[in-house]
Amino acid sequence: MSEQPIPTVPQPLKGLRVVEFTHMVMGPTCGMVLADMGAEVIKVEPIEGEGTRHLLGAGAGFFPLFNRNKKSIAIDLRQGAGAEAARRLAASADVVAENFKPGALVKFGLDYASLAAQNPRLIYASHKGFLPGPYDHRTALDEVVQMMGGLAYMTGRPGDPLRAGTSVNDIMGGMFGAIGVLGALIQRGITGRGMEVQSALYENTVFLMGQHMLQFAVTGRHPKPMPARDSPWAVYDVFTVKDGEQIFLAAVSDAQFKVFCDVLGFADLKSDPRYATNNDRVRLRPELLATLGERLAGRAAAELAGIFEAAGLPYAPIRRPEDLYDDPHLLATGGLADVVLTDGDKAGETVKTTLLPLTMAGERLGVRQNPPHLGEHTGELLASIGYASPEIEALRQQRAVR
Repeated sequence: MSEQPIPTVPQPLKGLRVVEFTHMVMGPTCGMVLADMGAEVIKVEPIEGEGTRHLLGAGAGFFPLFNRNKKSIAIDLRQGAGAEAARRLAASADVVAENFKPGALVKFGLDYASLAAQNPRLIYASHKGFLPGPYDHRTALDEVVQMMGGLAYMTGRPGDPLRAGTSVNDIMGGMFGAIGVLGALIQRGITGRGMEVQSALYENTVFLMGQHMLQFAVTGRHPKPMPARDSPWAVYDVFTVKDGEQIFLAAVSDAQFKVFCDVLGFADLKSDPRYATNNDRVRLRPELLATLGERLAGRAAAELAGIFEAAGLPYAPIRRPEDLYDDPHLLATGGLADVVLTDGDKAGETVKTTLLPLTMAGERLGVRQNPPHLGEHTGELLASIGYASPEIEALRQQRAVR
């Protein structure tokens, strides 16, 4: 009997070299996606290291999440020898990714026009605050574009705009950059020529707002912020139950409402003609939710979760990010992977990180390489583009590289 081949995790971009001049979240996310799919992604860092290596608070997780599966080379672009090394490295790339202000890399000869003149096959992914236009000179942050693009308005309560609870536009901007790169790679396979791809934070937000823009276009009514929205379903809310715990419960069809009433013992609500259809219930939603809130207040969240699970009804516990480390589904399906921290007080410790939310050939795309130490691969990478050992040492002595 012949042996079956051992399944391996797909690496569809293996053999592709990506050089990224990126920082913070947006650009590094693009590189992470390409790296997780097998590309050799080289992070060009300043001599002192990319700033997110040492961020505190909400930024403490940026570097270990968005820079796994990458190599690090530390170069001082302000020195002529350093800029030359960066140009030679970029010339060896299939893809260059960056997320600096417009024109910032021109003085180093690392802009698309300069690099593409030497390598017409190059794909160049620029991640900006705004696509070219009247706003492109502005400094953008995730919070800035959430405010001006309508996302904060739709997320907060009326009169209290609120940014989303994660770097949604930065991450999405990097993802769209990676999507553009993948499309450009297919096009290059046909024509032999590369192209510039641009992704932008503001346009991300507007894309997310498209459903609400069209809601207004179709209905003629201004969309209300999510906490005050006109819900299309009557039972679709967070309930505070026993011991102050909270749980989200829903019944989004007439059939589900009947099951909801059956499993909770609410026969009177099931037979009440005022609640016969979903639209009937929506019209009386405040009254119905008040009744349900009173009846559910003494039930434990775990009990309700068990009832809804058994009945196939939609529900969700209200969790904090740290609770996800113990999520049985993520643990059972390989949704979390080990990564070794490289910076800060916990350098050298192994922690769990999240993976791309997809499978290829039934496999999750995991961590092949821990986030790199600063300049960990400088010598190796310089040698790969033709620098001899004495030249590399000279660059180090000049502090052009680290």
